[in-house]
Amino acid sequence: MRARLLALALLLLLAGCSSGGARDDGRITLRFQSLAWQEESVEANKELVEEWNATHPDVRVEYVQGTWDSVHDQLLTAFEGGEAPDIIHDASDDLADFAYGGYLADLTDLLTARLKSDIPRRSWETTIFGDGVYGVPFLQEPRVLIANAQWLKRSGVRIPTPEKPWSWDEFRRITEQLSGLGKYGIAWPLKEPVSATLNLSLSTGGQLFHRGADGKVTVRFEAADQVVPRTIHAQAGTDRSASPTTLGSGGSDTLPGFFGGRYAMVPLGFSYRQQIVQQAPKGFDWQVLPAPAGAGGLTQGVSPQTLSVAEDSPHKKEAAAFIDFLLRPQNMVRLALGDWMLPTGDRALNDPALRTPEHGWSTGTALAAHLRPAPAQTVRGYPEWKDKVATPALQEYYSGAIGIGELRQRLEEDGNLVLARYQR
Repeated sequence: MRARLLALALLLLLAGCSSGGARDDGRITLRFQSLAWQEESVEANKELVEEWNATHPDVRVEYVQGTWDSVHDQLLTAFEGGEAPDIIHDASDDLADFAYGGYLADLTDLLTARLKSDIPRRSWETTIFGDGVYGVPFLQEPRVLIANAQWLKRSGVRIPTPEKPWSWDEFRRITEQLSGLGKYGIAWPLKEPVSATLNLSLSTGGQLFHRGADGKVTVRFEAADQVVPRTIHAQAGTDRSASPTTLGSGGSDTLPGFFGGRYAMVPLGFSYRQQIVQQAPKGFDWQVLPAPAGAGGLTQGVSPQTLSVAEDSPHKKEAAAFIDFLLRPQNMVRLALGDWMLPTGDRALNDPALRTPEHGWSTGTALAAHLRPAPAQTVRGYPEWKDKVATPALQEYYSGAIGIGELRQRLEEDGNLVLARYQR
């Protein structure tokens, strides 16, 4: 008898821990794992969850805090253990293996017409794998130049605008002009060099990943792919216009030197503006400039933040309804302001709050039409290629340890061996 009671207690405990379950009173509970981390963003997400719960008594959403640092491995473990959250916050370049592995629900028939039409096709392409849609792209972040406004003004250099940006050649010349006496025109934080290199290379016509008629992807490091890395390599090694000490740093690591007048400019993601507002010394004058342009204009790759539904969730329709609520235009604006990023939705992007010159918002929104899916978006095996091949190869190239020839050989030969394992 005692053994049966213990078994019953264990059964009830497991039922209470299951994801997306229905309570005895019939109310559905959905788990929403958010990766919001900035204080304003966390607050906006939690407020929206509370607003949903107040108006949807039969479908309660439970907020679960996740972290970007370990999300891929954490989700993989959750998927394989049958404990994945119902609603999943991630980035589009992390979805391919999950989508092809059958862990994410196809949202094609679950999305409202409003949401489908409000987000442009170029953004939807970041979450389409095969014939299905496995996430809703909702926030995106262009890479921009954060500049010391007084330094640039004193130097007399031409200030670029989205209408008349610098070319990559002009950018190189200007960073050299701004350098000298222990100061640098640019500080490249390239601890994670792959996404910055690939995404900015779209502006020069770079593609790197090429899909054949058989659907298989191969790496070709061609002339257009080499413009951006050659420029950075020359700035750091030849011109002495880029600080060599920041090449292994993260974006935040460069801010003290930037505030201290050591670097005239730092290429950063758009959301870093929040840290600058919070940390800049009183009276520090800074401005947001567009990244350089090439044959492809201002085009650059992005991997939007996404919301997906777990394939194992028993309440996919309700989870999709919550996503639709979370991404209503006015709510998308709140999320964008909280994360200091750009919304993907056209109606949200046109909100006056995101069009003000203050803190460079208007420069960012001017770049939105030029954002395209990151080159590696649908490439299976990209995480391994990035970690084992591209990251060490680019780090060695930028530091001067290897030349462009060896960089090309490693990206192509070693890289294609990795990708081939995922495409058998």
